[in-house]
Amino acid sequence: MVTLQLEARGIRDPRVLAAMREVPRHLFVSADQIDLAYEDCALPIGEGQTISQPYVVAWMLEALALRADECALEVGAGSGYAAAILSRLARAVFAIERDPALVDAARRRLAAIGAANVELAAGDGSLGWPERAPFDAILVSAAAPRVPPALLEQLAAGGRLVGPVRGPQGDQSLLRIERRADGGLDTRDLGAVQFVPLV
Repeated sequence: MVTLQLEARGIRDPRVLAAMREVPRHLFVSADQIDLAYEDCALPIGEGQTISQPYVVAWMLEALALRADECALEVGAGSGYAAAILSRLARAVFAIERDPALVDAARRRLAAIGAANVELAAGDGSLGWPERAPFDAILVSAAAPRVPPALLEQLAAGGRLVGPVRGPQGDQSLLRIERRADGGLDTRDLGAVQFVPLV
């Protein structure tokens, strides 16, 4: 998976590649999807949600440019797979998922792989996690018409947010937003993506 889907398509960050090798993706999919766990595609995980394709996860994490001493927030934790990868890249990870059943399953999976630096909660991800803010990095794994203002407010100086935004025609773009030291925001469009809606 890492060699053929990630390195071959330009993912270069050695920490991201190592984390993607280390976390067993088959533990984060349903039993009937295990044969497809390492394919280059998104897979359904129930409750109308999906686990993103491996390349997209790696692409987003490379864009975050995480350092080992940083604190990250994930919005739309789903199966817990991206949070598991984040646990190998950041000092602390806080992940929010709206569906309690998915939260329970993700907690079990994260415990099984020893991701002790991940805290998971059920809630409205568009509100972020004010009690744990500010964050050095925010990964948004679901698309909204704009980046929720609460997430931008919880981004530390020098912090980066990577997530999809849905256009008026239903098209989606992956944005990278960085907060400058003066408080301003620099936004870059990384390209077209397709994610489930942020609800």
